[in-house]
Amino acid sequence: MALQLGDEAPNFTAQTTEGTINFHEWLGDGWGVLFSHPKDFTPVCTTELGMVARIKDDFASRNVKVIAVSVDPIDSHQGWIGDINETQSCTMNYPIIADPDREVADLYGMIHPKASDTMTVRSVFVIAPDKTIKLTLTYPASTGRNFDEILRVIDSLQLTANHKVATPANWRDGDDCIVVPALSDDEAKGHFPKGFKIVKPYLRFTPQPNR
Repeated sequence: MALQLGDEAPNFTAQTTEGTINFHEWLGDGWGVLFSHPKDFTPVCTTELGMVARIKDDFASRNVKVIAVSVDPIDSHQGWIGDINETQSCTMNYPIIADPDREVADLYGMIHPKASDTMTVRSVFVIAPDKTIKLTLTYPASTGRNFDEILRVIDSLQLTANHKVATPANWRDGDDCIVVPALSDDEAKGHFPKGFKIVKPYLRFTPQPNR
């Protein structure tokens, strides 16, 4: 059965380009992003790995660790890193998991049988400090991932984990938020000292509470 939101992210021990890790121990008490690649030396994935290297500080500022996984072995990854650094004007600064036995791919349901019995789909998993999966995304091979969107979702996940709000369409950090329907107007007054605007009884906006 495919992993669903709220499921515990499966733990594993694996070799990476930065040594052997136990995934849950490596995550520690912070957030994590695990993203998969069909294989090494593929063009779209090369641009993605380079992009994440260049914006790693944006993830770190949110207490988020990033890690990639590809089904090829470590020596192949090391060769690919040279190409990534050269073509993407970056220095790889996070690990790539070697998964030649498809252990991680199988645990996370990444195998794409309609394309290949061994090729992994290009998936993203955002994992919370309690090791539960909070977001899954799957992209086709032809479309590069939008990491600005992944950062935006992490901002929303971290905000809504700590405050009784939801975020509207196209929300970005600093925008107004939606008061969750579970709060009555009287309860909302206590939670949101900046006030809130009632558009409909079920649609109430308040300034972002952690700003």
